[in-house]
Amino acid sequence: MTHPRQLALDDIADLRAYERERDEFRRHIIDLKKHRRIPVGPIVTLVFENRDTIRFQIQEMARIEKLITDEAIQGELDTYNPLIPAAGQLSATLFLELTSDEELRTWLPKLVGIERSLVLRAGDGDDAVEVRALPEEGHAAQLTREEITASVHYVRWELSPAEVAAVQRGPVRLAVDHPAYAADTELAADTVDELVADLVG
Repeated sequence: MTHPRQLALDDIADLRAYERERDEFRRHIIDLKKHRRIPVGPIVTLVFENRDTIRFQIQEMARIEKLITDEAIQGELDTYNPLIPAAGQLSATLFLELTSDEELRTWLPKLVGIERSLVLRAGDGDDAVEVRALPEEGHAAQLTREEITASVHYVRWELSPAEVAAVQRGPVRLAVDHPAYAADTELAADTVDELVADLVG
């Protein structure tokens, strides 16, 4: 399902044009990710995606793989456009920060279902809300296994207007409530501002 924030072929610069803007665009993305990259405990990190972060991913993929045809770029758009949140949604890439073979062997079997264990908590007292993430459907089939999980997942939250209002009021916490891994963190004000921009457009 497309929505107005999604990218079209015309939004993706060809390789020469991209080289000219790349340094400045990379600086912009690094700055953006400072507010959108959230560690939750020692090994889970989420990066909240938006139109710019996904455009950067497609441009870098095209650059590395020398994708020059419209068909090749359209293939990348079809893969990554679903990760751009529409109004009322948040979208994130979940990374399991595992660097050694031993860590991968230990944690990946333990963390099956991690992509369904992310909870956004917003507001205080009677007005508090809790919204659970869902795996992004297009990628879930390749990434979800019964006996071992992947180290990268794509997730989204669907929020009602009342839940969006709770995020706007704050405070906002991000939690993981997996049986093998429990952690939570309060989001900084600048991160909440970024998420509100995603939610309300």
